[in-house]
Amino acid sequence: MPERTIYLDHAATTPLDARVLDRMMPYLTSEYGNASSIYTIGRHAMQAIDRSREQVAETLHCRPSEIAFVGCGSESDNLAIKGMAFASQKKGNHIITSSIEHHAVLHTCQYLDRFGFQTTYLPVDEYGMVDPDAVARAITDQTILVSVMYANNEVGTIEPIAEIGRICRARKIPFHVDAVQAGGALPLDVAELKVDLLSLSAHKFNGPKGMGILYTRQGMRILPQLQGGSQERGRRAGTEDVASIVGAAEALRLAYEELPTAAPRIALLRDRLIEGILEIPRTRLTGHPTQRLVNNASFAFEGVEGESILLNLDMLGIAASTGSACTSGSVEPSHVLIALGLSSDWSHGSLRLTLGKKNTQEDIDYVLSVLPGIVEKLRGLGI
Repeated sequence: MPERTIYLDHAATTPLDARVLDRMMPYLTSEYGNASSIYTIGRHAMQAIDRSREQVAETLHCRPSEIAFVGCGSESDNLAIKGMAFASQKKGNHIITSSIEHHAVLHTCQYLDRFGFQTTYLPVDEYGMVDPDAVARAITDQTILVSVMYANNEVGTIEPIAEIGRICRARKIPFHVDAVQAGGALPLDVAELKVDLLSLSAHKFNGPKGMGILYTRQGMRILPQLQGGSQERGRRAGTEDVASIVGAAEALRLAYEELPTAAPRIALLRDRLIEGILEIPRTRLTGHPTQRLVNNASFAFEGVEGESILLNLDMLGIAASTGSACTSGSVEPSHVLIALGLSSDWSHGSLRLTLGKKNTQEDIDYVLSVLPGIVEKLRGLGI
């Protein structure tokens, strides 16, 4: 077993902040009431949810009533897209998204195709950037929703969301943004971004797993995808997970409170990582060179399998990823890298290193000391 673990897979999940756990603990122990109950401990639970909703709304610059707490980021995407699609069937059946979305969006759109909806999957450039003009050209009189991610979970490219939002707002087309990777890293002012629906996941910014957030602009009608109760203003049935709701709100608050100091430090580590890894022969950076998440360093190595790199890194105590955490067990090349135009020989050799606030310069130095040898060895073995 390695003596230490260097965790460089924060795009997959982040460790729960101890301060967040402290805020959650009362609702896992003594404050156990059901928020739908009218007696005292039930009212305490509802008050905690109300405070959390106000806290999230403050970060997003929206009304508390526009915030719904759901089970995860994938559920938030599903509720936004399916909810809007089924509520808008009388207006049209056309959805626009990009070819590099998370599978929570892509698979949802494919599911809707079975019910008579039609989806346009926009191409991206070599950096994974969506062209706002392509969005404008794709809109028809049947378009009922545009869904484009804020930042890509594999290569870290940041999309021109505000520009796309202006186009959609001018054409009166609802605009959904999967901001799961952007939460805690990029501005979330929904008015500035011109978004109508926005999805977040708490475990991406040091909050608890199993808690998602959906912003829905007032006036947008979505159909709930879970039946059985009137919780979350009828948008999501089910007894509320009060502890996780409190944790999500606290984690989001802390993330944006600390972002001005944390982001520059992480950016320096990321840039050093990129600089050092690009010295390895037949290596390329994937994603946009500058318009990328501050913690994301993603690469492709020619002539080597990404899974083999991961196993060798793991034996040395380094946790990383070949791409999306939801498909990391697959031997198929990433749909994102294919959309960027990478050949099979390059796309199979992907590596994603994503930093967090506890990573250090020593972590980076260690990775740079062992990775070149791993790649050279694997190329020599032909794996």
